[in-house]
Amino acid sequence: MKVCVAIDSFKGSLSTFEAGESAKAGILRACEDAEVFVCPMADGGEGTMDALAGALGGETVTVSVCGPLGGRVTARYAVAGRTALMEMAQASGITLVSRDRLDPMAATTYGVGETIADAIRRGCRSFVLGIGGSATNDGGMGMLQALGVRFTDDAGECLPCRGDSLGRVRRIDTSCILPELEECEFKVACDVKNPLCGDSGCSAVFGPQKGLRDGDLLLMDGWLGRYAELTQKILPLADPEYPGAGAAGGLGFALMAFLGAELVSGIELVMHFTGLERFVAQSDLVITGEGRLDGQSAMGKVPWGVGQLAKKHGKPCVALAGCLGDGYEKCHDCGIDALFPIVSAPCALETAMDKSVAAQNLSRTAEQALRLITVGR
Repeated sequence: MKVCVAIDSFKGSLSTFEAGESAKAGILRACEDAEVFVCPMADGGEGTMDALAGALGGETVTVSVCGPLGGRVTARYAVAGRTALMEMAQASGITLVSRDRLDPMAATTYGVGETIADAIRRGCRSFVLGIGGSATNDGGMGMLQALGVRFTDDAGECLPCRGDSLGRVRRIDTSCILPELEECEFKVACDVKNPLCGDSGCSAVFGPQKGLRDGDLLLMDGWLGRYAELTQKILPLADPEYPGAGAAGGLGFALMAFLGAELVSGIELVMHFTGLERFVAQSDLVITGEGRLDGQSAMGKVPWGVGQLAKKHGKPCVALAGCLGDGYEKCHDCGIDALFPIVSAPCALETAMDKSVAAQNLSRTAEQALRLITVGR
């Protein structure tokens, strides 16, 4: 029996590699002669860089950059030839900030720009950048400042690298932007379709989970709208309504407008580079999953992409998850035949997310799912 395992990371617990190997161990207990293909998966968020580096043979680089709230953090990215494989969350991710300190008014994407500049100095000219999991809502202004763009106020003074600086921007000067950027191309792995502003924009939809207070939502949304207008004065093709412009607190808008980036589906990008379709086509069973399966999982996430491929090739597909949330039934419409939560007994969330506990639970559930599927074979 041939089984393809294509599982996303269980955020805060298991990496995509650890989740895949845990499932494989359970499968082999149920069927010791099974041939198991483990294909690391991600959709633009956590694990994207590692999944792509594993597929392309990239070498890991570490660099000290500005964190989301200004302190220094160590960010990783991978280099494969002249291509840099990055996750913005390495420098400006929400997991780098404790819940009680989350504050988009103070947060910046400056470290993302520093990481890009470091890769340029190393000779990279092609970039694949996952932008999920941000702690920021600065419209990508911090990233652009690190790359040489100047944002000034009424007095012509350069503004600090903070989200609330958006409210004071009166002029954007790109004359000192890194000249090497003209030689670079950017593909941005993005799994959301939100515009920059409005009821579906980044402030309204994602701001609260990043710590943006209700009273500041309309304020920051207005600032981003004016920022977009100033951008359009120097870059007329900049489009704040483009699907994904609001990704990562507006970083998607900055990448497209100033760096000419192409926004692509994160899961489709990873599936392409890892050659997942080839593994699915030759398998008898496909196993996917992520930390939480809910209605969002069926909207461009890893389970959606893997389920679609399984459906295309007529393969049965099972999904494993840390828990099932509202709307998980929608996953059945995208090619997933059955879903299994892995938690085996009532326990605290911290216990369930412990790496060893999660790995054991995932392995046990994969084993039982395979035993059920192989009944009567």
